This record gives sequence, structure tokens and C-alpha cells, in this order.
Amino acid sequence: MPEVVITGFDAIDVRFPTSLRLDGSDAMNPAPDYSAAYLILRTSDTDLEGHGFCFTIGRGTAICVQAIRALAPVVVGQKAEDLFADMGGLWRRLVGDNQLRWLGPEKGVIHMATAAVVNAVWDLYAKTRGKPLWKLLADLDPEEIVALVDFRYLTDALTPDDALELLRARTEGRAEREADLAAVGYPAYDTSPGWLGYDDDKLRRRCREAVAAGFTHVKVKVGANLEDDLRRLRIAREVLGPDRGLMLDANQVWSVPEAIAWVRELAPFEPWWIEEPTSPDDILGHAAIARSVAPIRVVTGEHTHNRVMFKQLLQAGAVAVCQVDACRLAGVNEVVAVLLLAAKFGVPVCPHAGGVGLCELVVHLSAFDYVAVSGSLDGRMIEYVDHLHEHFVEPVRVVGGRYLLPRSPGYAAMTRRALDEHRYPDGSVWSAR
Repeated sequence: MPEVVITGFDAIDVRFPTSLRLDGSDAMNPAPDYSAAYLILRTSDTDLEGHGFCFTIGRGTAICVQAIRALAPVVVGQKAEDLFADMGGLWRRLVGDNQLRWLGPEKGVIHMATAAVVNAVWDLYAKTRGKPLWKLLADLDPEEIVALVDFRYLTDALTPDDALELLRARTEGRAEREADLAAVGYPAYDTSPGWLGYDDDKLRRRCREAVAAGFTHVKVKVGANLEDDLRRLRIAREVLGPDRGLMLDANQVWSVPEAIAWVRELAPFEPWWIEEPTSPDDILGHAAIARSVAPIRVVTGEHTHNRVMFKQLLQAGAVAVCQVDACRLAGVNEVVAVLLLAAKFGVPVCPHAGGVGLCELVVHLSAFDYVAVSGSLDGRMIEYVDHLHEHFVEPVRVVGGRYLLPRSPGYAAMTRRALDEHRYPDGSVWSAR
């Protein structure tokens, strides 16, 4: 079989007009257009491509596309098998670029573009092995998993030996946990009912639909107006009843004192957690809020820049749940680092998935976490939104409030039709506007 070489790439600005119906609306982002800076790695095998992307919400997509164009040449001309043999080394080369690193380091647009490149290579890797990404990862030996992680800046909390010991302890029972997921799926919670731009009737109807679909937990956006929040949460709690979990998400709008005061006002509705109550960079602020609003859980992560910030959130006792984002962190490798950190601290990971393609990505990561890293489903759920799945080669399948395992080889990829129609600004969806 001839060697597969990466011969080139395409970087595409893909946008969906979700602002028309206020899908995705919250206190910080009132009218987002869900979007993706999308990368296709072309290879010498014309039937084989690697797809990766990072999630954005509109105009900033063009900036991410330019960053991808600056990074992707690192893998062009490389033999695919050479990259697969040292995915940890590839990650360090991309993150450590001696000129682009200055624009981070390890944060912002360059880091998100790194996620697109890293995930595209992982997609290619899994396709060549004929496995969905979660299965490719779950089949790795503990030593191979540890080799994926850059432990710089982490060893005061997690050393390679710590990680190896943890992973070896989880090897027993891997097959049983995999069979469990195949049989019943991974628990999910539903964000779709609670977008801030929805009126009361739509909130009520969507909560009823979530209950009928089997979801045990539902998330509602808060933070713009206290009286509105009280009214909307009353509606949600009436529909959900006392036994289902009600999550709240403020999307970063409060100061620390505001967050504490506001959450105390909402406490009678018995929220399961408050998400992103303040600036995502304020680790000590999250810790102060967590102490003040307990037993309500404080969670964050969708805007946490890198594994180092997650380390500090965990060390500070600032979060009860880590909400990793599959492409805010720099791809699969850095997510693995955070999964290992969270397991070391005994904190569950419930990935962020409120964006185009994120559900398709994170189901792989959570399945791998359960099978090979945490070995537990306690307090763990994957976020679910019901938007835009039809644009993917393998849309996520959620039945009875649980994600079913992906079956197709690879990670996650949009259909060619979706890319052509939603390419900005000349795709048919946008040119018609």
C-alpha cells in the first residue's frame, strides 16, 4: 500500500444564520450566527481527507480561518504515518511555533486554529484505522495516552507517572464499560429549551419536549434581567418538576459580588449548577463564588484557554465540574490532559457542546473518558443542543436523553453540501441574502 502524504489543505469560513430565530442566544451573545473555521487536509489518496474545525459565532470566523492558513502548512508534505506515530510531538510543534506562539501563547485565535489542525490529523488517523475516534483513543495503551500530553506547567499537580498510574488502574473493566456505552449510551442534558431570546411560551413548550424526550436535566440561560430570570425559572421548574435537574448559565456577565447576590436570588429554584458566573479568566473569583453559593455547583470551561488554567481551577477548588471545549483547547491532545487532571482531582468532566459540531466532537471525548480515564458516569453528562446536526456526515444520535456511540471512522466532518451552501460569503445560503 503506497504511503499517504498530506498534499495540501482548504480553509473555509462556514456560517449558519441562527440569529434569525435567536437559537443560541444568551446574556453575552444576544444574536449569534453559529459558525466554524473549517479545515480539510488533502492527501495523496484522493479518497482520504482529514477534517477539523473550531467553533465561532459570526464575523470572527474569518480571523480563525486566517490563523488556520498560518498553521496548516506545518503538516503539508508530511507522511501521515509519521504524524500518527508521534501525535504528542505534533502537538508540541504546532503550539511551540517560535513566531506564532507570540500571539498566544496557548490561548486565543491561534490556539483555536491549532485545534482545527490537530483534530483534522486525528480525524485522518482514525479513518486510516477504520475506527471512530473514541475507539481509537480507548484502544491505546496507557503509555501511548500519556505520550499525547505536554506535561510542561502541570507537574505540580499531575506528573506523567501520576497519569500512568491512574490509567493503568482503569485498564481493568475497559471492555465492560465500552459494552455499557454501546448498550445504553452516555447521559445528556438539554440546553435547547433555554435560550435567552425565546419567549415564555417557547420556553415552556421546549421544556415539555425535553421531558418527553427523556432528559433528566435541562439548562436555562440567565443573567440579563433578574425579574425575567425569576419568571422564566418558575416556568421551567413547573414543567420539569422537583426531581429533574435545572442548570443555569450566565455566560460570564456578572462581577463576583453580582454573581453571588444573583445566584442567591435564584437559589429557591434549586439549580443543579451555575455556569460561567463571571469572567472565564477569574480563577479566584470562581473560587469565591463557589464558597458563597454552595451547595449550588459552580462550573466553567468553555472559554478556559488551556490546560494550565484548568489546573489552577482545580487546585483552587473553583469548579465542581470541568466543561472542556473540544476546540477552544488545542484539540484532542489538550483535552486528554484536562481529562487526566480532572480524574486526579476527582472532578467530573461535562463537555461544552452548545455550538455547531461540538456535540459531534465531544461524544467521542466523553466516551473515551469513561472507558479509559475516569471509569465513572457519576455526575457526568454531555450537553446537547438540537441545532444543525443534519449538516454532518454522522449526526449525533440522542435517544431517551442519552448519546449513542458514533460508529463511522473518523472524528466529525460536515457534508460537502453543507460546506458549499454555508460557505461565507458566496455559498448559496448567504448569496441569496
